[in-house]
Amino acid sequence: MSISRRQFLEQTALGSLTAAAVAGAEPSKLPTRILGKTGARVSLLAMGGGSRFLMYKDEDKALQALNRAFDLGITYMDTAYGYGNGLSEERVGKVMKTRRKDVFLATKINKRPGDEAQRILEGSMKRLQTSQVDLIHIHSLTDEADLAEIEKKGGVLDVLHKLRDQKVTRFIGITSHTDPAVLAKALERHDFDCTQMSLNAALVGMKDGKGKDGGSKMLINEKMKPSFESIALPVANKKKMGVIAMKVYAQEELLGQAPPEKLLYYSLSLPVSLAVVGMPKLDHIEENVRMAMAFKPLPKSEMKQLSQALSDKNKAALDLYFRDHVDA
Repeated sequence: MSISRRQFLEQTALGSLTAAAVAGAEPSKLPTRILGKTGARVSLLAMGGGSRFLMYKDEDKALQALNRAFDLGITYMDTAYGYGNGLSEERVGKVMKTRRKDVFLATKINKRPGDEAQRILEGSMKRLQTSQVDLIHIHSLTDEADLAEIEKKGGVLDVLHKLRDQKVTRFIGITSHTDPAVLAKALERHDFDCTQMSLNAALVGMKDGKGKDGGSKMLINEKMKPSFESIALPVANKKKMGVIAMKVYAQEELLGQAPPEKLLYYSLSLPVSLAVVGMPKLDHIEENVRMAMAFKPLPKSEMKQLSQALSDKNKAALDLYFRDHVDA
């Protein structure tokens, strides 16, 4: 069940968070965390540059939104060539021209052949108006065949290693919202600095939170895919990668089923560095910053209760949806 953005704002306004908290806030008061082994310190809320950002049809409004996000203390910008075939990068670049030093800048590449990836990333640097980005992700890993393409000699992964060596990017990573097992395999095999994955309370798919032996391992419903939380996140944590949570509201599908702050806090209570959120109106930026400023980790019992309720209702449908979803 989806709800409107107006309802989202009304629900959030009913909480204990007040507009004055943002109005009088110093940017440094937005909580920050270390991005894994990169050592970089970033805000725990990131500005998403995908389909929601592209809902700003007027460019001036889009640039105003970026500046507002950064003024409120967001220091991580998530964009990609695939978001509007470079449009998101172009808009971000117009703000980076004057604010680059304030922002951890991440972009993504959705092409697998090395020569094509190289050409597009050269364009990304021009669009972003910078000589160096902080992070380049391989965008949207899907299945075993896709991983094989990524791993081909001279392919996109080799290009990213070269660009990291050349200091064109400080760090490299990979994202997925499709198949947790394939992402886990990619993380095991390769020296990524960061990874971005779907992490929300409805994707866990656990029945009682305990394994058959009574331990703490999640028991996965055999009809569902395992979750990123249960099999990909532990690999990333073991290798000390910076972990970025995405799809925390499941493209708004979870709004109305739980308070927005609980959905955000569930993802931020996992062992991650931050969460990327698409915010297509200035009001949404204000509200999400307000929630992030008031963040306190959810008790494990509350996380379990929330995930069980939401997974029962949503996980099978979300698995199917995200299998073919392209955020462009």
